[in-house]
Amino acid sequence: MDARTQVPVEPRSAARFAPPALRPFLTFLHRWVGLFIAGFLFVSGVTGAVISWDHELDDVLNPHLMFAQSSKGGGKDGPVLAPLDLARQIEARDPRVQVTYLPLAPEPGGTLAFGVAPKRDPATGKLFEPHYNQVFIDPVTGAEQGRREWGAVWPITGETFVSFLYVLHYSLHIPAMWGIDRWGIWLLGGVAILWTLDCFVGFYLTLPPRQKTKPAKGFWARWKPAWVIKTSASAYRINFDIHRAFGLWLWGVLFTVAFTAFSLNLYSEVFYPIMSKVSKVTPSPFDLRKPADLNSPIIAARTYDQVLTTARAEAMKRGWQAPAGGAFYSPEYGIYGVAFHEPGGDHGAAGVGPPYLYYDGKTGALVGDSQPWKGTAADIFVQAQFPLHSGRILGVPGRILISLTGAVVAALSVTGVVIWLKKRKARVGRRRPRLAAA
Repeated sequence: MDARTQVPVEPRSAARFAPPALRPFLTFLHRWVGLFIAGFLFVSGVTGAVISWDHELDDVLNPHLMFAQSSKGGGKDGPVLAPLDLARQIEARDPRVQVTYLPLAPEPGGTLAFGVAPKRDPATGKLFEPHYNQVFIDPVTGAEQGRREWGAVWPITGETFVSFLYVLHYSLHIPAMWGIDRWGIWLLGGVAILWTLDCFVGFYLTLPPRQKTKPAKGFWARWKPAWVIKTSASAYRINFDIHRAFGLWLWGVLFTVAFTAFSLNLYSEVFYPIMSKVSKVTPSPFDLRKPADLNSPIIAARTYDQVLTTARAEAMKRGWQAPAGGAFYSPEYGIYGVAFHEPGGDHGAAGVGPPYLYYDGKTGALVGDSQPWKGTAADIFVQAQFPLHSGRILGVPGRILISLTGAVVAALSVTGVVIWLKKRKARVGRRRPRLAAA
């Protein structure tokens, strides 16, 4: 306690392993960087803890979209209809949209969730505004069970809640300005860089002090209090211990999440260019092309049917065992992608995802591939960024760990601000008598 203000000050056991001239600078850096990023990390931590279970939550909140009516006993039983025919029906019902994601096999009892994107309105030169980007189809009856706009800002409903949190997690829903829609992604990418660097500063500041004379206790004996939460201490000390100990216990995971947040948000702007300079990275077809203008999407000359026929033959030639599980078309880059996996194998599984084949939308030529755990060391490192960030690289245990880490990130943000407020109050209290005397 400070005798004049009765406000707790940092305990002596928190003395740092740093030269006297360096410690104040590192403390200053950790304090103000932490205060700047605390709010952002709180939001990202809470949302990250929730969206680790995005598919499961969607099933709970939206059974009318996720589960086929025909599987409930009240509908028609029969073979699954051809997804290509269902995609054509979606486009026929609403000529304003084109199917950009084609699921090729439903999960047991599930619907087929088609992704759609607006076409260009020839009358205005801009994209149509259909106000939905997903269509859910019963695979047996072909009936449309619903539509929704994934990632919608407003209104937040049970249908959009999970996707709202997902987009909030990496972009804060900051709107497009001056023709650029990546402001939120860039902002959180910058926050992630600061967080990555601050991980090292925070760790360094937990180390015990260097002593000029031979210390009576060994290094671990002096560092051990930093790992312990003293529950019998004051509320401030418990808050301080939580901030320090949680940061140490999960330091490796926190650093991994911070670094991968940077690599994912600033992939094309910073991460990929740096990786290309320091190591051999095989560029994806998307790395080699510039995206088209938002209101001038690239119209494909090849159809899904043609691309899938070519892709299945290529997969068979390569000896891939999994069936084609889904296909997409990117109007922004003019590229088709075909993923090979069992139903449901594109989410929640351990590893770095299924293999893909990529084709040019105009010529149908094979323009690249992505195979899990294949390529140079740098290629594998790049592949692992999202699975590491989401915990999916370890399957369900990894997702549990990431959920806990999200809660810890939120707790570190709150406890850090509390520490700063208490110390600020103490500093103000010490300053008042001096000002009064002056």
